[in-house]
Parts: sequence; structure tokens; C-alpha cells
Amino acid sequence: MPGRRQCRCVGFQPNFLYFEPRFESKRGERTPNSSVGERILKVEELESIRLKDYIGLSQEEAAERMGVSQPTFHRIISEAHRKIAEAFVEGKAIRIEGGNYVIMRAKDEAPMPHKAPPGWRGGRHRCGR
Repeated sequence: MPGRRQCRCVGFQPNFLYFEPRFESKRGERTPNSSVGERILKVEELESIRLKDYIGLSQEEAAERMGVSQPTFHRIISEAHRKIAEAFVEGKAIRIEGGNYVIMRAKDEAPMPHKAPPGWRGGRHRCGR
């Protein structure tokens, strides 16, 4: 029987929570596509992308920063890559929300005071860290 899911440490709070593809007509007009599907990207999945792909940390360093094992980090980032690829290929929107995480400071890894931007519906939970 699996144990209780461990909170993931996230080092930033995303400012942008929704990405939507735009339809471009042959005349060059761009309009939002209101009939697109949606993929939910968890906050810890976005953090794995930020650490590994944006900042350029090794998998070992990124896993340590998030407070998870390397195999767990690999599962998180693989799922994030899969969701983003699906959204790009199928023209789906990406909504960033939810998950099992705690916001941490970069320097001392102590929890940050949580002040959510308007519309933020994150899944910040208190962890035993």
C-alpha cells in the first residue's frame, strides 16, 4: 500500500496561470480559439520544468531542490513534458493549478508567507518540513 504523498518544494509562484492557442486565419487575423480543450499542469510539474529546462540544473540538483527522489523527479518532469507536448500538438490550452506542494524560499528553504495573486487557485498545503 503506497504511503502518504510527500509535498514537493516549489521555489516560485507562477504569475501566468493560463496559456491558450490562437487560431490564425489565411488573412492573418488572430483570434482566441474558444473551443479548445484544456490540460492541467500542476504547480510542481511547472517547477520541474523551471528547474531542469529553464534554469538548467541537473536532475539530481533539481530533485534535491524539490525535496523528492530522482525517480520521483523524473516522473514529475516526464508527466509535465507529456502534458505540454499534448497541448502543443493538439492545440489545447494549459491551465496551471493545484498539486501537492509548498512554496519555499530559494536561499534557506524555509516556507514563504503565502500571498496569492488574483485568480490563484493553487494547492498549497502545509507539509511536515
